[in-house]
Amino acid sequence: MTVPDSAAVPPGHLVIVSGPSGAGKSTLLCRVLDQSTFPLAVSTSATTRNRRPGEIDGESYHFLSPEAFETHRQAGDFLECKEVFGRGHWYGTLREPVTSGLNAGKWVILEIDVEGALDVLQQFPGAITIFIHPGSVAELERRLRSRATESEDAIQQRLAEAGRELERAATYQHQVINDNLDHAVQEICDILAEQGD
Repeated sequence: MTVPDSAAVPPGHLVIVSGPSGAGKSTLLCRVLDQSTFPLAVSTSATTRNRRPGEIDGESYHFLSPEAFETHRQAGDFLECKEVFGRGHWYGTLREPVTSGLNAGKWVILEIDVEGALDVLQQFPGAITIFIHPGSVAELERRLRSRATESEDAIQQRLAEAGRELERAATYQHQVINDNLDHAVQEICDILAEQGD
């Protein structure tokens, strides 16, 4: 007698979320995780930068030594990785947690930059892509300055990078303007619901 495989789990979806620093991606995603009925899981990036107070290894980031990161990079263990802002710190998305999450039926969310998104799309062309827009460059600058955590040089670097990312926003399937948090959260939940039908 053959027993049907009722435990078979349909594969999950890969969701790529990008947008300039200061667009509010992390805040939005926290709210989306609370409100969405889908089995969402945000991928944890790896980095070589030092851990900041309050950050937890494996939750905030996978904190790796430069040597360990390079070993993973040479082995092809990253879906995407890059050195950010020329500071000598590397960031990347490890392949195995993403693929295991998808195989378990999770909707795996990658919060990555535009360049990383292009790398991932070459491997997962069916991914759902969402670009978070701050509304305007002026609003973005206001948010970055209100943080009061970075030097003027760092702010200018981030604004220059934001300009390059905003130029690529049209390549994403969906653009969400985050000028009203509640509306933006609902818009993302609606996008996911459309894909889940």
